Amino acid sequence: MKVTVITVGKLKEKYWKEAVEEYSKRISGYAKLEMIEIPDEKEPNNASDKDIEIIKEKEAQKIISKIKDTQHVITLEIEGKKYTSEGLAEEYQKWMNTGKSDIVFIIGGSNGIGDSLKQRSDQEISFGALTYPHQLMKVMLLEQIFRVNKILKNETYHR
Repeated sequence: MKVTVITVGKLKEKYWKEAVEEYSKRISGYAKLEMIEIPDEKEPNNASDKDIEIIKEKEAQKIISKIKDTQHVITLEIEGKKYTSEGLAEEYQKWMNTGKSDIVFIIGGSNGIGDSLKQRSDQEISFGALTYPHQLMKVMLLEQIFRVNKILKNETYHR
């Protein structure tokens, strides 16, 4: 399985970088992992709704340029489908069984995901109705990818 994680914005704090490095190392025993960071667009002070939509679309186009036509794209969105870890493991197994062995998870910027990227998405998943900083969301996603692989291999992992 090849897993690509595309995020908007760069990790700056050492503790986020260390957490990402740790989970990346853990995942490497199960899947080939690629991480891509897209620079976030500068948001003007007092940005209008139209400004926000333009920013989201610029970020969306940068992300889309990194996606291959053959990749199965999963966007993380509040409105997406909610899974338990076991349910996500079942979904991950389905991807593998149906030849979707090159998947891309996308975490949008602070304003969300542009419409063109939503249209390119094959699937939307949600980690709940709460809003998380994208740095934390990246760590949470990597932890779940690791957990999913542990579940599928029937390996012990803290509950």
